Amino acid sequence: MSNANQFPLFEGGCALISAQGGFMPRNITLDYNRSFKDISRKLRNNMTEPEMLLWSRLRKKQILGVQFLRQKPLFNFIVDFYAHQCRLVVECDGAQHFEYEHQKNDIERDAILSSQGLFVLRFTNIEILNSLNDVVQNIWDVCSLRLFKA
Repeated sequence: MSNANQFPLFEGGCALISAQGGFMPRNITLDYNRSFKDISRKLRNNMTEPEMLLWSRLRKKQILGVQFLRQKPLFNFIVDFYAHQCRLVVECDGAQHFEYEHQKNDIERDAILSSQGLFVLRFTNIEILNSLNDVVQNIWDVCSLRLFKA
């Protein structure tokens, strides 16, 4: 039984989370757990269909010239996609993310990433498969706001 209604963050598709106080300087290097490098490499070689589909639209700086990395270790996590230039994390969520424990973990994880000045966009696999253009437009809009914020 899912407790999805307890977490309105996941209703309607994606969650937008940003840190209070705005942006961190872009030249800051983020820490990561070095033991995740091998796991990250394996994940890059075994991407899900929605991840591959989204990657085809993020790779090669197709969005405002921003470089996205896939399966990037950050702190004690591996995020699906990361754009350092606009401090953006993009997550692709499968069905397991609708389970209570996964939602709870996602909220905690997003809060930690947000506290470090990162902006988290979260999409369901269904959204990516059925509405890829809308997903990409949403990512484009957030990148634009974060890159050109006055």
